[in-house]
Order: sequence, then C-alpha cells, then structure tokens
Amino acid sequence: MGSLSLQFPIAEEDEEETNLTKSKLDKTNLLNLFKCQQNYLNHFFQNLDISQTLTFTETLLNAKGTIFFSGVGKSGFVAQKISQTLVSLGIKSGFLSPVDALHGDIGILSSRDLLVLFSKSGNSEELLKLVPCAKTKGVYLISVTSVKPNGLMRVCDLNVHLPLERELCPFDLAPVTSTAIQMVFGDTVAIALMGARNLSKEQYAANHPAGRIGKSLIFKVKDLMKKKQELPVCQEHDLIMDQLVELSSKGCGCLLVVDNDYHLLGTFTDGDLRRTLKASGEGIFKLTVGEMCNRNPRTIDPDAMAVEAMQKMEAPPSPVQFLPVINDSNVVIGIVTLHGLVSAGL
Repeated sequence: MGSLSLQFPIAEEDEEETNLTKSKLDKTNLLNLFKCQQNYLNHFFQNLDISQTLTFTETLLNAKGTIFFSGVGKSGFVAQKISQTLVSLGIKSGFLSPVDALHGDIGILSSRDLLVLFSKSGNSEELLKLVPCAKTKGVYLISVTSVKPNGLMRVCDLNVHLPLERELCPFDLAPVTSTAIQMVFGDTVAIALMGARNLSKEQYAANHPAGRIGKSLIFKVKDLMKKKQELPVCQEHDLIMDQLVELSSKGCGCLLVVDNDYHLLGTFTDGDLRRTLKASGEGIFKLTVGEMCNRNPRTIDPDAMAVEAMQKMEAPPSPVQFLPVINDSNVVIGIVTLHGLVSAGL
C-alpha cells in the first residue's frame, strides 16, 4: 500500500501575513533595532546614579561572608552569571534560587553574608517571599531593580536603581534591554572589585587553569619545551647529508647547531635543506651544516611566557615553527615548537 501524502493549502490571509513578516526583516530594519537598543543603553549610562553604585560596590568589597545573588526568570540567569564572574575573580559568591531557598537551601545563609536580589519590577513574588526568611538569618539585603517604587525597595537594606527607558521589544514586554543593563552593571562592578582587590594576572590565571586564559598566563616556555635527548643538535662541521636522520627523527623540523659547550651557533631547517638541494644539486653532499645554517635565529628565554613564544614565532617578516631556548650564556637548554604550543591548548 503506497504512502499517503497530505498537503494543506495555505490560506491567502496567512500567506499575506507570512510575506509581510518576511518583508520586515531586512538590513535597514535590523540596523534600526541595533540603534534603538544603543539609545536605550545610553539612557542607562547617562542616568545611572554613580554614588549609589559606589555604595553598592563598596558594600560588596567589604563583605565579610559570601555574596549571594538571586533572581527569577531572565534576571535569575543574569544573577547567576554575575555570581560566577565574581567566583572566577576569587571572590566568595554563589547563586541562591528563590524557590529552592524556601525548601531548605536558605540554610546556607549566615549573618555575615550579603544577598543581592535582581528584578526588573522589584515585585517578583518569589523574591518577596524570600526576603523575610533571609532577614531572620541576619543577612544584609540589596535590591537591584529598574521600576520604582517597588516592593523590594521597601524591605531591603540597600537599593540600586538601574534606569530603564523601555524594552526593545515592540510591546515593551520581553526583557531584552533590562537584562542587558543588568549584565553590564554587574560585570562592570565585578571589574571594579577586581581592581580594588589588586588582583594580579597570576592570581587570575590560578582560577582558570584548564582554559586557554589560564594556560596563556600560567605556562612558561620551560614548561612546554623539549630538552636533553629530545633536542635535534649537530655541530657546524657536520655534513648536511649525515644529519638527515637527526633532522627528521626529532619532530622539530630543524637542527640546532652548537659547539662543544652547547652554545648556539645557528639553526638549519628542513626548508633550508630543500633550498640548498635546489641550489647546489649534487654539491650538497660536500656541504656542512655550518655553511648553510642561519647564524641569527630567533631565540627565547626559558622563563618567558609560552604565549610570548607563540607571538614571537608569528612575528614578521615571516613566521617560524620553532624557537631555540637559551640561557643567559647563550647555551641551548631546549626547543619550543609551534606544534607543542598548540597541543598544549594555547
């Protein structure tokens, strides 16, 4: 029995509505939306009470316990993200779901803690129910809202108003501008706290050991370089053809030309080999590495950051695939390769 194919005709009214909707989505319309959002964000920047914001930031900076954030819906997502940002900066913080808090999670709060409540309207029922319970724990309460007056302002210890002209949504309902200013506000305060706490790059990296951020700030050349038996070394009087195994077996694409005390004299790459063979033909059998090597190669210190090594490899006039690692006496102690840096996640 054959399959039955059903086709449903589109009503003329629906087709016209679909075409009308599609006609509104064009470059000009999209650009106008971005410009409108920019204007709404500018309203926030131009009308934000900096004195109020400073008090809020100082309160977070001087917190003795944990800084908890809470919110409902989209504001809840923003609150959670800001909390995670503070944690990444080494600040004790956490997100407290207002619903879960009323079913046992409020037990995590203590009188040393702060609880920051994000809400556009300031009248979220879940947050208003949470307030009296948090107060019994002695928690310092802060509301961050955009509509005033509101319920949270009347019951919190500190209130921050985020000026909102309107939502970008044509119905002024979908929280797309209000959440944007919440995010900008929270992340900017986080960076202010970062500066006030004099957080160093090393401290920041220590909180991001697995990601590229941490690796670029933690790994040094000496952590990733090849050394000892892994080094493709030869001396300048060695014949090029006698060093082909050394050139290819160490996986570096080069030879490090050294003297008896391992002082770096130059480098010879597989590219040099191809160019020499093309230019000299059979004469390559009589040429030494020292005659054809690069006497002025790029090098790097073992204590340099690995990301600096990558930048040095990619620098003009032409990129290279490796850097000899030398100490203050120009003695070769290792080699770092682009492949090794990339494999390490840089």
